[in-house]
Amino acid sequence: MKFQDLDVYRLAEKVADEIWKTVKEWEPLVQDTIGKQIIRSADSIGANIAEGVGRSTSQDNRRFIRIARGSLYETQHWLRRAYSRNLLTANHLAALKPLIDELAPRLNAYLNSIR
Repeated sequence: MKFQDLDVYRLAEKVADEIWKTVKEWEPLVQDTIGKQIIRSADSIGANIAEGVGRSTSQDNRRFIRIARGSLYETQHWLRRAYSRNLLTANHLAALKPLIDELAPRLNAYLNSIR
């Protein structure tokens, strides 16, 4: 199985790409602080899915999916911080929320499918 073929991975890519497009519009100080944090956490979701697939055991794969889930929660934290600091508009959140709301249960379902 290729990680690129997983729906959950492609969804993680969408989240990371949407966040990238948003952060690149911010001013340099904000990009260098909260921007780098949110990009790293969002990119980490897909990276950990990919790394888990590349591991030799299902136990290792499950561990990396749990790490991906932690990165998703970290991303949600940074989105909340960005919104409270007026860096994100309601429109930004409206674009991201459905993706994130779909990704959490998809990660859990993928985790449960690995035995």
